[in-house]
Amino acid sequence: MLQKTVNVNGVEVMFRSSATIPRLYRLKFGRDIFKDLAKLEKSYKGKANEGAEFQIDDLEIFENVAYVMAYHADNSIPSNIDEWLDQFEMFSIYEILPEILELWGSNLQTDIESKKNFQKVAGR
Repeated sequence: MLQKTVNVNGVEVMFRSSATIPRLYRLKFGRDIFKDLAKLEKSYKGKANEGAEFQIDDLEIFENVAYVMAYHADNSIPSNIDEWLDQFEMFSIYEILPEILELWGSNLQTDIESKKNFQKVAGR
């Protein structure tokens, strides 16, 4: 489990990533977070290089991922994503997405290392 506090337009928001995130995301939104984050990361890299805008579905994926990671860190936040988003005047995808992608990547790296260590211990 990894956590990171990010300033979102003057509001300190804790985000948390762990092996539970894919399940929480699937239960809440009925989607695969691995596919969604891969699409989002590809769009982000393309947009950063071209200076273009994100598509609406990219923004929705970003909001959903941010919400699930924030709720996983602090389940006292609203259980409705719209109520949660309402607390922010602006929610810059360009500022927050790199933080979320870094947190997610760190979590995946930790999972891979844990599996490698388990295989060594298990004699596989």
